[in-house]
Amino acid sequence: MLDLDNKDTIFCIESEQDFNAYALKLFEKHRRENALYNTFVSMFAKDKSPQHWKEIPCLPVSFFKTHDLYIHKKAPEAVFQSSGTTGTFTSQHKVDDLDYYHQVCWRGFELHYGDIKEYAFCCLLPSYLERSGSSLINMCKYFIDVCGAGGFYLNDIDQLIKDICHFKSIGRKVVLIGVSFALLDLAETKPDKTVFEDVIVMETGGMKGRRKELTRKELHRTLMSSLGIDQVHSEYGMTELLSQAYGLSNGIFKAPPWMKVRARHVHDPKEMRPAGRPGLLNIYDLANTYSMPFIAVDDIGVVHNDESFEVLGRYDAADARGCNLMVL
Repeated sequence: MLDLDNKDTIFCIESEQDFNAYALKLFEKHRRENALYNTFVSMFAKDKSPQHWKEIPCLPVSFFKTHDLYIHKKAPEAVFQSSGTTGTFTSQHKVDDLDYYHQVCWRGFELHYGDIKEYAFCCLLPSYLERSGSSLINMCKYFIDVCGAGGFYLNDIDQLIKDICHFKSIGRKVVLIGVSFALLDLAETKPDKTVFEDVIVMETGGMKGRRKELTRKELHRTLMSSLGIDQVHSEYGMTELLSQAYGLSNGIFKAPPWMKVRARHVHDPKEMRPAGRPGLLNIYDLANTYSMPFIAVDDIGVVHNDESFEVLGRYDAADARGCNLMVL
């Protein structure tokens, strides 16, 4: 059950006990093999060994920009890179095994939406297509390959509409996944609302400097009105993670069993926030076997008693990173 070299192990996690045991073993591996993390833990926890996953120190996400956090002996098969403005450092996430990343994505999607082969994925992700090294593009390409239906639409809205209608006509469930500004651009074309009936419209957040930032609620309200749908889905992922969380309604995200989220105090990273109270998010992604599984990110959010969570925005002091965030 706890063989870290057998990556399928994480897909057997079904309980708090399973998660705790695996997380503690993964913590020891990273403290032993990652000199930076070992130093950080020593300073953060004064060499005290955690007895529970909730006590594991989370490394600030900014270290993905400045340090090599990869601990595998073999060369990585891919290096995912975050978007960034001119003159800024970008995060780099080395991935040892792309097939494993794809399996994490596939299993995470199917936990919420069922058999992926029943879908078609129409991807409206212009800002991601315009650069290399995007984990989101890699995931969507894999999904399209697996289900054999879908495509990328840089600015070709007419073709997007035609393809959605075609996929629906042959009985495919359609996921329209898009970055926020591109979905708003689509909405402003005032398309035929009947096209989007039964379509899963999924936003990945982010205006990428193309539009004024909106809260997630404002974005969803605009899209629902313009596209004639009663719900907008959300995907939460980032360069530094291998796993994704999905929000099927009202921006409430649920993570897969191998990923957990907690909220910490904005001014004291050692003080955790109670359920229902906002704070900066700590993410424990056990799929990050050979990078960094325990990450303190710059997103402000709320974690609920059932372990679902909301992302409310980006902390003002954080870099303007190109991930799926909404301002408060």
